[in-house]
Amino acid sequence: MAKFSINLKSGKIDSDKETIIGIDLGTTNSLVAYILDGEPVAVKDKDGKNTLVPSVIHFSEQGVIVGTKAKEKLESDPQNTIYSIKRLLGKSFNDLKEQQGYFGYEILDEDEERLVKIKVDDRYFSPIELSAEILKELKQRIETELEKTVSKAVITVPAYFNDTQRQATRDAGKLAGLEVLRIVNEPTAASLAYGIGRTEESQEEIVAVYDLGGGTFDISILEINDGVFEVLATNGDTYLGGDDFDRKIIQFWLDQMGKDEKTLFADKESMQSIRLLAEKAKKTLSINDDFTGEFEGRSLTITKTQFESMCSSLVEKTIEACQNALSDAEISTKEIDKVILVGGSTRMPMIKDNVSKFFGRPVHDKLDPDEVVALGAAIQADILAGNRKNILLLDVTPLSLGIETLGGLMDTIIPRNSKVPAKAGRNYTTSVDGQKNLKVSVFQGERDLVLHNRKLGEFILSGIPPMPAGIPKIEINFILDADGILLVKAKELRSGVEQEVEIRSQYGLSEEEMALMLLESIKNAESDMKTRALLEAKVEAENIILSAKKFVQNNTELLTLEEAEQTRFLTTALITATKGNDKDAINKAMQTLNEYTSPLAHRVMDHAISKAMKGKEIPPAS
Repeated sequence: MAKFSINLKSGKIDSDKETIIGIDLGTTNSLVAYILDGEPVAVKDKDGKNTLVPSVIHFSEQGVIVGTKAKEKLESDPQNTIYSIKRLLGKSFNDLKEQQGYFGYEILDEDEERLVKIKVDDRYFSPIELSAEILKELKQRIETELEKTVSKAVITVPAYFNDTQRQATRDAGKLAGLEVLRIVNEPTAASLAYGIGRTEESQEEIVAVYDLGGGTFDISILEINDGVFEVLATNGDTYLGGDDFDRKIIQFWLDQMGKDEKTLFADKESMQSIRLLAEKAKKTLSINDDFTGEFEGRSLTITKTQFESMCSSLVEKTIEACQNALSDAEISTKEIDKVILVGGSTRMPMIKDNVSKFFGRPVHDKLDPDEVVALGAAIQADILAGNRKNILLLDVTPLSLGIETLGGLMDTIIPRNSKVPAKAGRNYTTSVDGQKNLKVSVFQGERDLVLHNRKLGEFILSGIPPMPAGIPKIEINFILDADGILLVKAKELRSGVEQEVEIRSQYGLSEEEMALMLLESIKNAESDMKTRALLEAKVEAENIILSAKKFVQNNTELLTLEEAEQTRFLTTALITATKGNDKDAINKAMQTLNEYTSPLAHRVMDHAISKAMKGKEIPPAS
């Protein structure tokens, strides 16, 4: 086998060469990365500052906003602002019963066993459609960066995502105009990112990747040897993440105020306000011993000790998952060479301390935990592009796959933690004399009864020649591809009757639905772009109007009467422009206001600096 080596000579992006991108579609934030000069880089916003795009979507009469500007609408317009959509991917209403109140938007109870729908005004959206909006934003961001169209991507998912959730992610990519070449487990992508620049030859390492994001947690045990990244075992919880730590703080404050969750959740604006305050408190307590904030005129406090005490059960859940993964891999903590932390929630000191204590070694966190997954996805994309030939990823399926047999029992065909791609089969027979048809019901899960597992789909093998019960020989094969997508083949060996079907989850979109959505997207692409540009201009104008009003209000003593009046006049002109639908008129009004007020702002700033320095001496240079 070839030695592990990374070629850093792939060069800058060639405009004529197709670029395959890596995407981390996250619960809280998402980002996109690509290979530049042989190294993975995350794409920054137009200001060149942030790589993260908040996974938040806002709907208004003018159109859709995604990212930072959408996040600003969480408190002011919670009913039309969608967040944590990743937690809904591949889920039915029945899956989310206990989570309902925590979302600031309406989740419809149409059918407890079908994909959930989210209501925004009089419109209805699936989590797949909403996720596609985030992916479209990422696609647009990198196309602006590269100045060319991008159509192929690698998208990461939590290692513990089941087949339904993986299908939903792939569908979202397709709806966003992307050909999803590979679905990669987030911990695998992270380990790949940490492998960059390694020069040791023939070095074997066993790595634990602890990934705690905004909405999901998983732990993966990988063996890395000569460029082969092999997942030995994975475990986790798709309902455990930073959001749950926030919720602990919310409950603590509600107890202080003598309120219950039901009362709070009835007021969507208040719920969003306290949720965002709890998130701020969590981040503050990562570097400070206490936090004080204001909610509805009341001061709320919490100390780091209180926070860590109330969240200890959540941390313990992750440690139990780590222990289960080690057991499945049949190794001990002493055999782990490196522990990698992934996900923004791992910034909490209590996480680092507990993980380090469990594994008995310092954690490895030199790369930005928010970016590492996207960087690894970009490397996997580069592998698929043929630029890195000495790296091989061997992933595993997180949950067992099987069929229903007599008595409602689950007969496992591909056990969990099996390497993917994988193929496995088993022979069955009929239970009734003259039986011509056989229903094959496919399930995913670990319980003995299919009642407790997730049904992925079913089909009928028809045309079996009539024979006494027990005589037909029916071979059923499961073929699981590298993305964890399942193809099932059934064949009656005596007659040669056979059928195959790609199992598409009942929680996903049909090909017809997907085609209609894509057709609508293409048909309305031009108008959507114009609507988006108008909406973005209006949002930016709102911020400038607010700043201009505050500027005049706070600096009346430093502005002449004429300057104040002219600023007000230009501000009013901008307000008038925003009431129309002419993007260019809005941008022109913004530019006019900015050009007039910029010199005034510099003068006010100089005055403030002069006042601050009054009576102080600047020491001479040494």
